[in-house]
Amino acid sequence: MKNRIKDLREDADMRQIDLANAVGIDQRTISNYETGKTFPDSFALIKLADYFNVSIDYLVGRTDYNMFIKEEQNIEMKQIREEAETLYSTLHQFLGK
Repeated sequence: MKNRIKDLREDADMRQIDLANAVGIDQRTISNYETGKTFPDSFALIKLADYFNVSIDYLVGRTDYNMFIKEEQNIEMKQIREEAETLYSTLHQFLGK
């Protein structure tokens, strides 16, 4: 788990103090999580998972799959779905069905 919190924080270009302020957890506590000295309780896990938009299972290392789709990916998926529906409709009309 220590690596996931640190990796997520670094991927967001944040310092520990920035994360601490964002989620309301002391910076020293964040440091302890990242070094494995202590582990987050359920409330801290929820705060961190919500902040980084990841599942708790991902955060604690139970899965390598981040189950949440970012907003940009959601928009892209909607556009792809709309284009596929248009193509299907056009093909359906072309084939006379």
